[in-house]
Amino acid sequence: MTYYLLIALCIIIIVSYIFEITGKYSKIPGVILLIITGIGINYFLVYLNIHIPDLSGLLPVMGTIGLVLIVLEGSLDLTLSAKKKQVIVTSISAAFLLFLVFVSVFTFFLVKIKNFPLIPSLINTIPLGVISSAVAIPSASGLHKNDREFITYESSISDIVGILAFDFIILNYAAFGKGLFGLFFDLIITVVVSIIFSAGLALILHKIHHHVKYVIITTVIVLVYALAKLAHMPSLLVVLIFGLVMNNSHLFKNKRSQKIIDFENFSHELNSFKHITCELTFIIRSFFFIMFGYYTTVLDLIDIHNLLLASIISASIFIIRALYFKVLLRKSLNPLLFFAPRGLITILLFLNIPTEQLLPFMNKGLITQVIFITILLMSFGNI
Repeated sequence: MTYYLLIALCIIIIVSYIFEITGKYSKIPGVILLIITGIGINYFLVYLNIHIPDLSGLLPVMGTIGLVLIVLEGSLDLTLSAKKKQVIVTSISAAFLLFLVFVSVFTFFLVKIKNFPLIPSLINTIPLGVISSAVAIPSASGLHKNDREFITYESSISDIVGILAFDFIILNYAAFGKGLFGLFFDLIITVVVSIIFSAGLALILHKIHHHVKYVIITTVIVLVYALAKLAHMPSLLVVLIFGLVMNNSHLFKNKRSQKIIDFENFSHELNSFKHITCELTFIIRSFFFIMFGYYTTVLDLIDIHNLLLASIISASIFIIRALYFKVLLRKSLNPLLFFAPRGLITILLFLNIPTEQLLPFMNKGLITQVIFITILLMSFGNI
């Protein structure tokens, strides 16, 4: 049994790698193929009458680790400079405003038209308003550098904004004003602590000469993320700031720092760390979407009622996005319009909605259909 399991795990990684390579030419994101593969594995095992233990409890764990690694991988590719000011400002504003408008419009629809309570409506809408960096960042690899950086910033910030809003509504809806002040205070503390923490980890990375260090650094990042999450701090911001500090060490270069750090050697260390992060991200992302597909049925995907609502939600996402780019930014709609996929973060937030707050229309089938529609539209934009 052990060897069969090892063979299965190796085949999954190889198949995922093939999807990753062929996706650059077919423009079909590997995420879609991984989910379909997971569905196929489920039916294949049922056909062979092979039963495996229920591993669905691992989905939130793998998804969280994947989210941390994906944001880390994306932030390690971002360079801060005066020349990139416009890209940074427009992408961050897009993440905030598009999320805010979508959540406001859809919540208004649920409250005024469907007569659902306000708080549950907000909680159920937020997961649908978040762009998935897990899908957007890898899929943007073939785009022009400015467009790729825009998507990396926008999707990473969208993840952070979505998680912050979700946690804030669940934890502080009874005392909105007090909660808002606490959130603002937490943001300031998190930014300051994150910069200090990131500088310390960067120094450790540079000074450690043991052959095992990149995995330890990654483990510490995940640990700090989990501790910050338990303390109800904007934990994903810690990851983003760490990546930015690491990849923008030139901003800290001066006579004093050069006595402590060999910046040329640090650059080589950073490149090695990027490669390790990239490969860890690939493995975690592959198994997460395979597992998500495994626990999704074909009936979930072809449910007509869900499909109608999923189409309305997806259309709303892209109409709002088109208006924003055309009217406010006056930018070309192609290809940025199409890069608004839902994915890993949507699934994670959906799985964390308290049972008593879950609205009747929210189910795995609807979430999966929205993910498929938005990713297919992104594939069209990529082509």
